[in-house]
Amino acid sequence: MRKPAVAGAFYAGTEAALRQQIEECFRHAIGPGALPGPARETERRVLGLVSPHAGYMYSGPVAANGFFSLALQRKPQTVVVLGSNHRGLGEAVAVGRQDKWQTPLGEVELDIELGQAIIAASQLARWDDLAHSLEHSIEVQVPFLQYIYASAFRLVPICMLRQDLEASRDLGRALAAAIKGRDAVIIASSDFSHYESQSSASRKDHVALEAILALDPDQLEEVVRRNSISMCGPGPVMSMLAACKDLGAHQARLLRYATSGDITGDYSQVVGYASVEVTTRRQ
Repeated sequence: MRKPAVAGAFYAGTEAALRQQIEECFRHAIGPGALPGPARETERRVLGLVSPHAGYMYSGPVAANGFFSLALQRKPQTVVVLGSNHRGLGEAVAVGRQDKWQTPLGEVELDIELGQAIIAASQLARWDDLAHSLEHSIEVQVPFLQYIYASAFRLVPICMLRQDLEASRDLGRALAAAIKGRDAVIIASSDFSHYESQSSASRKDHVALEAILALDPDQLEEVVRRNSISMCGPGPVMSMLAACKDLGAHQARLLRYATSGDITGDYSQVVGYASVEVTTRRQ
């Protein structure tokens, strides 16, 4: 069992308080503005999401936009969550192997079979739980998934210490090869610019978002490097984009962009957050 590392810090530490916090994120003016209802569509067009991973008080309303969109479509059997390795622990590309992950909302089973298929198709991915032991970037996505799906999904957590283009291409190819014929969604956990003025962060982040909306991992790597964008999940996003393109993605759509300043009112040093969905067909 992988116990929660940041419950009570990045998000509320009890079930009741966490449910209330998530519902506040959905109802927030920066969120979708309402709680998600039952699925309206028998098919699912979303292949992937970009979702932020700061504390819920800062990025939760932005994240809620992506989960609201997922909730309205047919539930996947498995959700693959790609996150940044902030702690420097473990393998270059670490696939979690513990049987279950726990949050205050309960337990989620891991999809070990899909995890093994990803490792078999990758040059870099390895089983490794150390990288996940203290990492928040994947964990903060799980309570939102539990809120919309309860326990009726499985999880594949992948933590990326290497986030260069080569590693991202390798993982993207492996994800596409392993997921083909399966029912899965890929979430790339990433924040955008860190501790810059609102104007600087917004300008830089929208350059990165242009590359994401173009479904172009090579362009994203280039603009992040050329503009010194302090995005803490380019590898997960590039991997997700590469995989979704191979899986038939046609469009990416920005659901919401905001910064920590939009929450706190302090625009002198902000962190950027975005929710983006990658879909199989145009809207």
